[in-house]
Amino acid sequence: MNARAALRSLTSRWTVVVPLIAVVALALSWGRHLPGALVAVVALCLAGAVLAAVHHAEVIAHRVGEPFGSLVLAVAVTVIEVALIVTLMIDGGSGTATLARDTVFAAVMITCNGILGLCLLVGALRTRVAVFNAEGTGAALATVATLATLTLVFPTFTTSRPGSQFSPAQLAFAAIASLAVYALFVGVQTVRHRDYFLPLTQEGELKKDDTHAPLPGRRATALSLVMLLVALVAVVGDAKAVSPTIESGVESAGLPQAVVGVVIALLVLLPETLAAVRAARRDRVQTSLNLALGSAMASIGLTIPAIALATVWLDGPLVLGLNAVHMVLLALTVVVGALTVTPGRATLLQGGVHLAVFAAFVFLAISP
Repeated sequence: MNARAALRSLTSRWTVVVPLIAVVALALSWGRHLPGALVAVVALCLAGAVLAAVHHAEVIAHRVGEPFGSLVLAVAVTVIEVALIVTLMIDGGSGTATLARDTVFAAVMITCNGILGLCLLVGALRTRVAVFNAEGTGAALATVATLATLTLVFPTFTTSRPGSQFSPAQLAFAAIASLAVYALFVGVQTVRHRDYFLPLTQEGELKKDDTHAPLPGRRATALSLVMLLVALVAVVGDAKAVSPTIESGVESAGLPQAVVGVVIALLVLLPETLAAVRAARRDRVQTSLNLALGSAMASIGLTIPAIALATVWLDGPLVLGLNAVHMVLLALTVVVGALTVTPGRATLLQGGVHLAVFAAFVFLAISP
């Protein structure tokens, strides 16, 4: 009876009820044109699902510890994001030739500049200097830079296909290399050098667990894992449901179509953003950086192989190569990121610089 009472108590919480309501809203709105009032309702469900996803991710992270907790959230969001991209490409035909590129690049800019800069800013405001492990964070940044160059820069310069496209053999190589590098990083992060990715104290020592909260039981953790997946499906699906309204608003404002991809990417990455900022507020900046760079890495390492596999039955071109402005932004992100992570300590300045690069990305998306 005690176990049943505990389970009833868990299922009565809003973090369980809200994602279920959001999924119902998704099912009722999928593939339909929504009036303004229903768009507002779906947007509220989306916001509730984001908050619920952050809660369940923190429950899982508390149970399994770092860096496994950050990895669970990053991979879960990316897998669902990949499914959304493939679905849109199947439905959109040749009009979605640049969808994968735009989504992945937006995710890299949001995570490596927006989320990372915001977390460094919050961490520095709390403790004057944000402290993290330079070895682990530097390895993560190097992996992101390598994956981004292999998949988003090289297609602009290869000559086998016109128009910033890979040939089938080149795309297969990029997909296998991306998956292999990502798998290697996960092995290093979770097994061989796990201590490189654990939070540090201001003195540079490994931070002890200071939550003082009892570990959630297996039943509660399993429920949180299921509800995390449900909440993330709701987040991505509801973002897709409100995207026509966003597209019409962008078109009415006379803004470039690329703005739509930025807005959708921001919505999809909201769970990681909130979880990373909350970790930074608790002086666990390394956890924040694990989330930010891990999400960027997963976006490339999982999306490109999935898209490469999907091209077997998808019609139309697949444009992956970045234009000159975006390549400059990517290069600036890598250089600034390397200078940020090398000392293992950051102040308000480093956080502000990354946010300035992110602001430049958003501004140039609006005014290319």
